Amino acid sequence: MTNTTADSRQTQPVSPGKVADMTLTAVATPPATNRFLVPVAAAVTVVLWGSAFIGIRSAGFDYSPGALALGRILVGTLALTVIAGLAGKLQLPRGRTLVGVLVWGVLWFGLYNLALNAAERTLDAGTASLLVGLAPILIAVFAGISLGEGFPARLLAGIGIAFAGVAGIALATSSGASDGIAVVLGLAAAVIYAGSTILQKRLLPEVDSLTMTWLGCLAGTVACLPFAPVLLDELATAPASATLSVVYLGVFPTAIAFVTWGFALTRTTAGRLGAATYAAAPLALLMSWLLLGEVPAPIALIGGTLCLTGVLVATLRLR
Repeated sequence: MTNTTADSRQTQPVSPGKVADMTLTAVATPPATNRFLVPVAAAVTVVLWGSAFIGIRSAGFDYSPGALALGRILVGTLALTVIAGLAGKLQLPRGRTLVGVLVWGVLWFGLYNLALNAAERTLDAGTASLLVGLAPILIAVFAGISLGEGFPARLLAGIGIAFAGVAGIALATSSGASDGIAVVLGLAAAVIYAGSTILQKRLLPEVDSLTMTWLGCLAGTVACLPFAPVLLDELATAPASATLSVVYLGVFPTAIAFVTWGFALTRTTAGRLGAATYAAAPLALLMSWLLLGEVPAPIALIGGTLCLTGVLVATLRLR
């Protein structure tokens, strides 16, 4: 979405019955304050999403991928309901916007979590974060396709470097360091992440970010309800530490981080905000080492470094 489009939309009156665009709030916010709040919101999101890889890894030994996904987003939905109640603003969209939000919720909260949870059954948290760290380059690719921005040379070069890194991570699987299927699942999570970001950016002009997050999380929860019997069985046998990890994942990387992500995404471009998530993988690597004692295999670490280098080449512009 171009700045021109956003600016023209901000000056248009809101039609009766239409949910006000959260960008309108940005207009009323003093520019200096807004410039401060957006980076803070992005930083909160990045730190909490980085910690999610650790939470998934620590809970994943006692909760299966489906049960973990359902437990996490069920807690997230409850937390978001409380946040929405305190904020006093929750207005449901209609028509195509409602359908789009529901689809987004099933993708982002349902399929993304399932893929990532399954990947981290065998991948360490750091390697999984490096694979998901490919999302910004995929966002650029999707933007090039859907917005007609094309594929400049730097994007193609970045793609080549990044996928050389993926090959390095895949090579680590042949030595038993991880599982090739888990690498594919990690890449699938990155694709879902990128596609969901583009879809969310398109929907935010029609629905405020808090309503979208709450409704999307609720849609993901409903989609994961078939895992409820498994969740109940595993909840009865899992240690308290694993269950606390599930609760943490629901409250912090899900409810709070998605609210701050939506807040920031409403006020900046998807590509710029996606670039801020570069820090999530290094943070996850550091936290994985400190909290779980996990260090990726050397080949996987080299491959992950190439992935991040490719992302930087593809998405950062020289000024």
